[in-house]
Amino acid sequence: MAAPILEIRKPGGPSRGVTRYTGRAIYLYAFDVAYDMLREPVPQLLGQTVAEFSVDASKRNPRHLFFNKPRMIRLPPMERIGPNGPVRVERTLKFLPVGAISIMISVPFQVQAIGDLVAYHDLEFSNGVLSAEVRQLAEEARRELARYFLKPVQQLAEEEAYTVFCVDAPLVAEDGQPLSAEDWLLQHRREVAALLTQEPDIHQLSRQEADESTGRYLSYYENDLAVLDWDAALIVHEPGQMDEILYVLELANLQLAELEAYDRILDASLERSYRDLNERPRRSSGEIMRQLREIRIDLAHFSDELSNITKFFGDWHLARIYENIAARFHLGDWHRTIDEKLKTLNNLYQLLAQDRTNRYMLTLEVTIVLLFVIDLIVLIMGLKRP
Repeated sequence: MAAPILEIRKPGGPSRGVTRYTGRAIYLYAFDVAYDMLREPVPQLLGQTVAEFSVDASKRNPRHLFFNKPRMIRLPPMERIGPNGPVRVERTLKFLPVGAISIMISVPFQVQAIGDLVAYHDLEFSNGVLSAEVRQLAEEARRELARYFLKPVQQLAEEEAYTVFCVDAPLVAEDGQPLSAEDWLLQHRREVAALLTQEPDIHQLSRQEADESTGRYLSYYENDLAVLDWDAALIVHEPGQMDEILYVLELANLQLAELEAYDRILDASLERSYRDLNERPRRSSGEIMRQLREIRIDLAHFSDELSNITKFFGDWHLARIYENIAARFHLGDWHRTIDEKLKTLNNLYQLLAQDRTNRYMLTLEVTIVLLFVIDLIVLIMGLKRP
């Protein structure tokens, strides 16, 4: 879907400033931990009761159903010293059957200008960096869930992180009147672009970059807004009404982490296959073919599972949000890259299978010739007998 052209609509009336922005900074971290998980119930994790993820179905937003509902836990909140003083940090951990863990960190904020939120990128507390705490938490969860994993990873790779700035709606001007979220964006697009790109000086950004960073935005009601960029997003919505949108962004971030993980697996498999075919292999052809066959099956299963976790029913607005964030993450390009590598692996499999068949046929032909020669020798020897 083509990005909306922001210039076609001009904000109505003079610019009216917002004196205070409240909301939450949401940090999404996705980790690939295994090829798959056993479909067994997990009663507890990290001392917390495991529950099924769900959202509030009573709100007035468009209704939809989730095809896949992950299991989750809510960890006890932590008290930390953030950029603007003490904050209460909330933590949620989800694990999905595709062998992935997603950790969501929520940090409240109250600032006077959107630019003040730049400090919440790569968040650091007085006792350390948030990403280090999250990685330690993921390691603890991975160890505890190890018995449910199929083909677990040896160690955690680099996490896939995404930041979402959730601003409470409605935005209120200095005169106390609510603002249209879309009009507000058109008046403050450079500030929003600086926030999404983590640029502390908005004057450093070109107009082209500001247009590009804020080019993919969606609005359903007059007071809501979702601006989606590569590294961060800005959501303006009523408090407590953002869970569905956050879940869509969380799934897209998780898909990106899983696609990167399988891309690494394919790269290693292709390198090993090239080595086996070009040199004298240390493994038998049967072992090589068995490994290639397993990878083909694994990737087919992975593709099916990864597609299933983002099936939505009955909500076109959420589908549009997913479509735009998937375009920002280039998920389609990742899928095509993996498909091409899988085709290459399949060609190697066919080449090896053909080579193996040729050797069998050669062995069979040599055996037939030997049997014919032996039969001929026996016949000649029989004729020479008196």
